[in-house]
Amino acid sequence: MKTTITIRRAIAVAVLLLVFTNLAPAQDVRPIKVPFELLKTQHKVISVKINGKGPYRLIFDTGSPVNLLNTKVAAAAGVTGKEAAKNPFGALGGGAPVKIKTLEIGGVKAEDLPCVVMNHPTVEALSKAMGPCEGIIGYPFFARYKMTIDYQAKEMTFVPSAFVPSDALGGLQMLLLGGVKKKPPTPIAPAAQFGIRVQKDDKDEQAGVNVAEVFAGSPAAAAGLRVGDRLLTVDDRWTDSVTDCYHAAAGVRLGTPVRILIRRDKAEKEITLTVRAGV
Repeated sequence: MKTTITIRRAIAVAVLLLVFTNLAPAQDVRPIKVPFELLKTQHKVISVKINGKGPYRLIFDTGSPVNLLNTKVAAAAGVTGKEAAKNPFGALGGGAPVKIKTLEIGGVKAEDLPCVVMNHPTVEALSKAMGPCEGIIGYPFFARYKMTIDYQAKEMTFVPSAFVPSDALGGLQMLLLGGVKKKPPTPIAPAAQFGIRVQKDDKDEQAGVNVAEVFAGSPAAAAGLRVGDRLLTVDDRWTDSVTDCYHAAAGVRLGTPVRILIRRDKAEKEITLTVRAGV
């Protein structure tokens, strides 16, 4: 009996070892604290290494959709290349998008980050007034972490997360270059004809619109609508403007009875009509 229990325990331990051996290594989620310098302009400046080079002083901007390096630092850190020269953004004066292999802030290290290379006028002005500012750290970096900012201690805390941010600049580039396919236009209404013309004066604030004309032989004429009727709803949808009437008509299908609520001689009346093909 004792031997059987021992064998069972050994099997259980072996199974657990097999399971844990095949598990992916857990991500290190320990918080990492990074100091920053707060300028008089309330911009946060941090010390950064780019591709192992540096350190460089960059502005940490939680409102920036991109990372940005000036041309001098980009060249020194080796993040400019053939892809930047071929990219149309450089020719348009908007900066050449490239990739940063590694970006290190204290003990925080991120890889394969999109970046724009350009001499941004605001960064250049800050650099002249407040000391060297050589770029911006933005959303593509900090979105990878859970982050807290302690302004009293002038310290930021980063905790890695599993979130991988999208390339905002790449999406903009595709849009500008026509890479996003447009959806075909959608008709605002089916080919259904009521046979009325409605109108409403600008100063008219009452519910509904006036029936200004009823065309002879139309579904509206057959249903008994008259000039002077006040059209209030179409299939329970308010028609307080001419535009409302078009939107209400957009949901009507051919051959389907439509309930029309009107006001005539100070009394409300419901009329049913069936639209026919037409425009």
